Order: sequence, then C-alpha cells, then structure tokens
Amino acid sequence: MLKSKANWQFIESKNKLQEQLDVNESNSFIGELLKQRGIYTEEAAHRFLNPNIENLQCPSNLAMINIASERVFKAVEAQEKILVFGDYDADGVCSTALLMHTLIELGANCDYYIPNRFTEGYGPNEEAFKKAANQGFQLIITVDTGIASVHEALIAKELGIDLIITDHHEIQDELPDALAIIHPKYSPEYTFKELAGVGVAFKFAQHLLGYFPEQFLDLVAIGTIADLVPLQDENRILAYYGLRALQTTKNIGLQALMKSCGIEEVLTEETIGFLIAPRINAVGRLQNAEFVVKLLLTTSKQQADDIAQEVNAINQERQQIVAKIVKEADKLLENEKQDGIIIVYKEGWNEGVLGIVASRLVQKYDRPTIVLTVQEDTGQLKGSARSIPAFNLFKSCMEIRTLFTHFGGHSQAAGMTFPIENLQQIKDYLNCQIAEQLTEEDFKQVIEVSKTVKLSEVNEQLVHKVNKLAPFGMKNPKPIFHINEVPAQIKQMGATKNHLKLQFKSNGQWVDGVGFRKGDLFYKIAGNTPVSIVGELGINEWNGNKKPQFIIEDIKVEEWQLFDHRGRKNRSELENYVLANNTHLLIGNEPYSIGEQQEAVDQLTYGAKTDHLQAYDTLFIFDLPPSLDKLREIINKTQPTIIHASYSVKTSSFLDGLPDRAAFKWLYAFLLQRKEIHLEKEQAFILKHKGWSKERLHFIIEVFIELGFISYKNDDILHLNTNIKKRNLHDSVLYRAQLTRAEIEEELYYSNYQQLKEWFSNCLSSVETPKEEVVYGF
Repeated sequence: MLKSKANWQFIESKNKLQEQLDVNESNSFIGELLKQRGIYTEEAAHRFLNPNIENLQCPSNLAMINIASERVFKAVEAQEKILVFGDYDADGVCSTALLMHTLIELGANCDYYIPNRFTEGYGPNEEAFKKAANQGFQLIITVDTGIASVHEALIAKELGIDLIITDHHEIQDELPDALAIIHPKYSPEYTFKELAGVGVAFKFAQHLLGYFPEQFLDLVAIGTIADLVPLQDENRILAYYGLRALQTTKNIGLQALMKSCGIEEVLTEETIGFLIAPRINAVGRLQNAEFVVKLLLTTSKQQADDIAQEVNAINQERQQIVAKIVKEADKLLENEKQDGIIIVYKEGWNEGVLGIVASRLVQKYDRPTIVLTVQEDTGQLKGSARSIPAFNLFKSCMEIRTLFTHFGGHSQAAGMTFPIENLQQIKDYLNCQIAEQLTEEDFKQVIEVSKTVKLSEVNEQLVHKVNKLAPFGMKNPKPIFHINEVPAQIKQMGATKNHLKLQFKSNGQWVDGVGFRKGDLFYKIAGNTPVSIVGELGINEWNGNKKPQFIIEDIKVEEWQLFDHRGRKNRSELENYVLANNTHLLIGNEPYSIGEQQEAVDQLTYGAKTDHLQAYDTLFIFDLPPSLDKLREIINKTQPTIIHASYSVKTSSFLDGLPDRAAFKWLYAFLLQRKEIHLEKEQAFILKHKGWSKERLHFIIEVFIELGFISYKNDDILHLNTNIKKRNLHDSVLYRAQLTRAEIEEELYYSNYQQLKEWFSNCLSSVETPKEEVVYGF
C-alpha cells in the first residue's frame, strides 16, 4: 500500500447530475471535459473549441474610455509629456511596453516608469509622482496598477497632473479621484470582468488606434497567461491568438528573449509559464524591471541580444537564491513540529523571491507558510505568504489586520509587513484558526481528476483531442487523468536517480509515466502490483519516434504490496526500503544488520515468543521459517501492508527431493545381503550404481539409524540390526523435518510471484489459531 500525497477529487462523479446537457458530443470524451468546464450547449462548445476574435467585446463598452482617449489625443496634439506607470511583474511589464508602443505610434511624447520593489514597493507612490511633476509630465497613465491608489490620486491632482488608471485588480471600498478609470469591474456594460492588466491596456490601445492592433497580441498572451487570470471567454481568445502571434513575433526583444530561453518547439501556455514569464519576473524580483520594458521596446537586435542575456543571467541568479533560501528555511524548520502555520524568517533574505520560497515550502510541508526577511531600515519583518486550498489565509489575517503595518492579497497568497514583536501573536492566532477549521485531511493538496481512462484508450489521437481545449490555465486547467494498471517496468531516471519512470504495456503499445522528482517512490512500489497514477497526458518525442506519456502528479497503491528479493545475496540495498513514518519488523533465525537504518527496524527471531506481537507497516523476512504455521502466525498478528521476501536457500530440500520408498528399500536390501558394509569402501560403488548424491545416501542412512534399522559398528562400518519392529518412514523426525522443509521451500521460495502473494494474502486474512508442527532442528 502507498498513500497518495494529495486528495484526489474525481470531477466526472460530480457532473452526473447534468443529464440535460445539449452537446452533440455529450457522450464523447471531449464532451465530458466540456461539461466539466460548464459548457452544456452546442453553441457554447463551438465558441470554446473555436476561439474567434470577432467574439471580443468593443472597447467602448469600458466605462470612461472615451474620456481617457480624448485626454490622450489632446496630450499628443499638444506634445505634453505622458508617463506610463507600470508594475514590475510580467503582466505589468507587458502592459507598459504595449501602451508605450501605442503612444509612440500616435506620435506622443512619452516615457515609462516601473517602481523598484525594494525601495518603493507595489503601485504608484507619492515620491514617484512628485519626480514626474518635476520632469514636466502632465499626464500619467497607470497600467496593471492604481485602483487602490487613493492618496496618490490626490497627490497627482495637487501637482496638476491628470491621472488615467487602467487596472484589473479588486476594487476597494474607495475609488481614486482620477480623471478616468478604465476597469472591467467598474464598467457595467462590459460583461467580461476578468481581463488581465495587459488585456485592459490592449483594449485601451485598440480604442486609441482605431483598429484591432494584432501586432500586440504576443505581449497580451504573455501578460494574460503569466498573471493567472481565468483563461475563459475573452482571455481565452486573446491567449489563443496571442500564442500564435508569439510564434512568429516581429518584436525583436521577444525574439531575443525566446532565443536565450532555447525555445524552438511550438509555443504553448507552458512555454510562457515556465520559460518566458519567470525570466521577466526574475528581473523585478532582484533588480528594477525597467530594462525589461526597454527589451520589449528596442529596435536594435544587438541591444535586444545583450539585454536578453542579462535577463537570463538574472533568472539563473534568482534560481540560485531561491534554492539557497529554501535550504536555509528547511534547516530552520527541521527540528520543529509542523502542525499549523509555518512562519520562518532570517535577516538578509531577498524579499523579491520570498513568495516563490513560500510556495516551495507549502508543496513540501502541506502547511500554510509565511516567509519573511528583516528590513534593515525599520527592523520590521516583511515577506510573502502562501496557503493551502482549505485555509483562507487572507480572511484570517484580515481579522488581525491591526497587527500588520501593511497587508494585502487573497485567500491563497498575501504580502505583509509587521513589527517583529507581533510575530508570536500572529502565529498563535493563525494556529488557533487552523486548529479550529481544518482536519488532518485538509492539509493534503487537492488534485481534481477529470476522468479515469483505460490504458488501451491512451494514444496520440487522444492527446490531440485533449489539446483542442488549450490554451490551459486558471478555470480551464489541463485535464488530469487517472489510470490503474500494473507497470511492466519500474525505473529510476536521471544522473542522481531523482526521477521515476513507470512503463505500461497494452496490446503491444508502450505508455510511459514519468514522475519528475519522484525517484524516491521507486522503493515504495512493488512490481506486479496495480498502481494508480494521476497526471497530464502528453506526447514524448525522441529521435523522431512519438508515443503518449503521462506526466505523473501523484501515485498510490491501494492494496498491500509484496517486494520479491528472494535469492538476493546482497541485502545492503534493503535499507532503502525502510520508509519514514512506517513501523518495521525484521524476522529471521537470528538478528541481522540492515545498515544505517538499524535503529528504525525491530527484530524478532523465530524462536521468540509472539504473545505480545502487534501490528507493523512493513515486514522483512530474512530467513525461511521453521514452519509455515509459524510465519502465518506472525503475519496474521502484524498485518503488514508491505512484505519484503528477502530470504535465500543454500542447500535445497525441494530441488534435491526426498528419496522415495524404493530408494530406502534398495539400501535396506543391500545391507540385508551384506549384513554390514564398510561405508568408505562401498560408498563410491553405491553412488555410481544408483546415481545418488552423497547427501542423499547419508540422509537415507541417518533415517535408518533414527528408526533403529542400522547402527555404526566402529566408526565406518554400518551394521544391520536384528529383531527390529516394522516402522513407517514418517515415524522419523528427520524425514518429517526434511519433508516440511521441502514444503516450505516449494511454497515460499520456488513459487512464482502470484502464488507467493496469494499465500501471504491468505495469511493476512486468516484469523484461525495456527496449528503446531512437529519439526526437527529448528
């Protein structure tokens, strides 16, 4: 048995109530996936599967966009200085570049400004606005920020600067007093409310230019996908066409950036999510993101290549910093019991990457996590938080808002600053909330599984069908599928064997399951056992060959497992199977060493009493038992979910076979004829004549001696006794012991895997009191 790391929630079972669906493919594979996305009609299915630019709403539906456009046209005509004020993440950077391209095309006198994360923090600030006023800017347009900048809007008015806010973040209780606010959620006539910041900027650009600016769709795709907004409706259309535009982009900066990423294949949302966006975000996390905007605006190929290489270097530095902080955080946490909120801090940690670190720790510990650094100037703690699905961190923190100097975010992520003396009070309160609200199961991650599929269904055609739902993202996740099959092969991959590969075979076709960073599970999965995996479907292409594969997210084995190590001489490898959080028992004829894991394993010899034996998770069997009933008793009392058969046979009673009655009869007749024989002289003749082994001959002699038929006269002369009673071979303890030994070997050593597993299964389910066997020499 192997427990899954996450809770698996099967979506298909939740949609059984939707029997009234009007999708032609309602019984088909894709039809089921569409229903899971709330698509129940043929019309809705067609719109989803065939994104169309014509289905985008008119920008004029956005409130105040006409006021904003008139002010921009006035500034362009008068050559007033316009400042585009953006944000330092991928959405903000792309929004800034997009609007700058638009203003440049209009002939505006314009520039851009990205605040420094470390010295200015998020969003517009008073000092930046004052600096802009001193530089002669008369109009500021925010992109991807500004909706909460009530104070800054007043400052702009005092400075005589007109402020246009374009944003998509949550609207607060009070709106800024700006000349115009372009925001989907502030626009009753604009029915789609979930545009990214770059989506709002794109709509403004379209309104300003008077045509659909498809040349900016590449930037829209990056910002939209990177900002994790729902990829539905307009966002789906923009991302769909944006990915196509990015594939053939004419933006020199994007060309250089993708070249530095090593992107050559067809672009997908994963290309942005894992390669492009992290590099853009890395700059804002470690430095000032303004020069990424410069990359997206440049017309110089040399300059683009230089900046792209620098961006790549910064991203590598970011990766190293994250890895270092995660390692240090693990060190700080290693002696602490993790039963509630994790709060960890250290002076000198880079605040720009603490959100990433928090996410890594949540994945490892399955606990809400706050990671903080000490601010040098104030001595306060500042950092980021990430939560688990079952706990609304934002809501709980808002209940103690007065303890924070600054706080903001949503249910699963937040940023905060607070005095260090408030740390314990914050931790105690959140731990109390967690204890009241969550059960043990709530701490496990949740994986929503779209459908169980048969191995025979998995092929390239199926993968292509699934990809019709792309691009994937928020509210349109890549489907997760489940299979339960017996792997044909289980391997570790990678230079450090840190990846897992399961190979399944069906009708001559191989399907791989690849689990990245799951190499440790190799020692938790037995061969010849059904394994349940959940993961994404994809196609692996190698040397021109294509075959479908699963990217494994989680694994479980729902039945007890037998690991077959029979006949293995080297047992040192078995210490890898001593699993954390499991109880282990080793049984044999004598105590054995199991390497560095010795203290984690209890020992029991076959001769010891078993009256007080209790349940164990894992059972190592290092020697064959003296009787089948003895082992049956131990297994029945311990009820292991994992059994390791780790014994071998040096001299086999089963293979050598017991001599039959004819063999005993022949030797007895030979002795009867000779009365006595000199064993050393006659042995060679007997062995050659009968084709026996020396061991067989001596076994027959020992049985005869035990039954009193013969005895030794001197040291090497066998003498036939007279006046003896007739006795059965089974009267011999030695004969019965050898017979028992052969039966044990046949059942436990020479049986195939399925036969052995069936025997153990009967032991696990048996509740009968074992019978004693009469054995000899054990």
